[in-house]
Amino acid sequence: MRSMMKNLCVVTVLIVLWSCSSTTNTVAETGVCGASSQMDFWLTKGNESVKLEKQSSILGFGSVSNDFSNIEVDDSKIFQTIDGFGYTLTGGSAQVINQLNTQKRKELLKELFGTGQNEISVSYVRISIGASDLDAMPFSYNDLPTGETDVNLEKFNLASNKGDVIPMLKEILAINPAIKIIATPWSPPIWMKDNSSFVGGSLNGQYYGVYAQYFVKYIQQMKAEGITIDAVTPQNEPLHPGNNPSLLMTAAQQADFIKNHLGPAFQLANLKTKIITYDHNCDKPEYPLALLNDAGAYPFIDGSAFHLYAGDIGALSIVHDSYPNKNVYFTEQYTSDTGSFEGDLKWHVKNVVIGSMRNWSKIALEWNLATNASFGPNTAGGCTTCKGALTIESSDRFTRNVAYYIIAHASKFVPAGSVRISSNLIGNLQNVAFKTPDGKKVLIVENDGDTAEKFNIKDKDNWFLVSLEAGSVGTYIW
Repeated sequence: MRSMMKNLCVVTVLIVLWSCSSTTNTVAETGVCGASSQMDFWLTKGNESVKLEKQSSILGFGSVSNDFSNIEVDDSKIFQTIDGFGYTLTGGSAQVINQLNTQKRKELLKELFGTGQNEISVSYVRISIGASDLDAMPFSYNDLPTGETDVNLEKFNLASNKGDVIPMLKEILAINPAIKIIATPWSPPIWMKDNSSFVGGSLNGQYYGVYAQYFVKYIQQMKAEGITIDAVTPQNEPLHPGNNPSLLMTAAQQADFIKNHLGPAFQLANLKTKIITYDHNCDKPEYPLALLNDAGAYPFIDGSAFHLYAGDIGALSIVHDSYPNKNVYFTEQYTSDTGSFEGDLKWHVKNVVIGSMRNWSKIALEWNLATNASFGPNTAGGCTTCKGALTIESSDRFTRNVAYYIIAHASKFVPAGSVRISSNLIGNLQNVAFKTPDGKKVLIVENDGDTAEKFNIKDKDNWFLVSLEAGSVGTYIW
């Protein structure tokens, strides 16, 4: 009897081991066999019951096919190289984060920009040249009394950023020295404008050259502070002159500015900072195309930047396909104080993260990093409904909002230097795949439907059988 029982146990163990190696169903869904995962799975649910949590279910390779649909990941097909994921560090963001006590601020910055297990590894930051509308008030680095000018920029000064933004950037760079920074102005100094106001107006033609030197001084003085500006755009939202601050800059004006002033000024100063055009909505791809069509501007332009408050994310591919040697970037999208967690999670992951990446973007940035509980600070006429990725509530308390998780599902797992690889779309399962510099594969999936979906992640001849609830986002790493 003992011999029979011993033989039965051996047979049972062999059957279980064979089952674990032959099918994903046993491993992925029941977690038996004492197997260890060959795939990590991080989940956020639209109902907020799970937020960027690593799942304990065991996911292992299988080699027996089933009837579920496949998302096929193919690393033999390579697309763009990724520069990073992140947010805009507005002056207001730096101001409210600095209201945290010293220890809490250090912990938060480490969580955002560090690369440890409990950190989300933000790798790209956007900042404003001068004030954005999410500063407490408008300013430039060369503000003068009415009627005065300073064509030699002798009074240029970064003092307005030395209290909050510059010290915080230094803290961030101490955590991640490789982080990339793009900078953009909302308005030139008002003495350079034809309406002498921070709101609207255009750059006076006589000051195009002076304004180009304003950019040069900015980049050089930031470098002297230990801060390298990787790229600039000539103007934030150049077709939206109603913000405070803002500037109307048509495509023809921007082409003139780049080819005759900004590009040559950078060249003369031996600056390697990239010039990225447009930086506005996807409904006007003709704007960046007009600049790229300009033979004089073309050599100075690295690529084009986009927002998605109007138009379709496919505009990035329209511009890329017309000029495949030029890059595209996705630089801003805000979440509103009236939005729902589930609705914003679905829309932004689908469009800002997955959509921009599938349409050749090198970066995906959400808008404001942090606000106070009243969605401030902001200028008079600036955005009063923009919800930060974080809400700073007191000196020792903050809340992580939906934009935190939107970006974290990519930034934590897809470092700079990763490449996008091929993955197919099936039904409601929006997705994008990457290969990291250390050879790992990452797949981000958003279930845009109304029901849970069971599907295979197929890599060559192997399958992972997984399930994702409606309105949820999963990041899979193997």
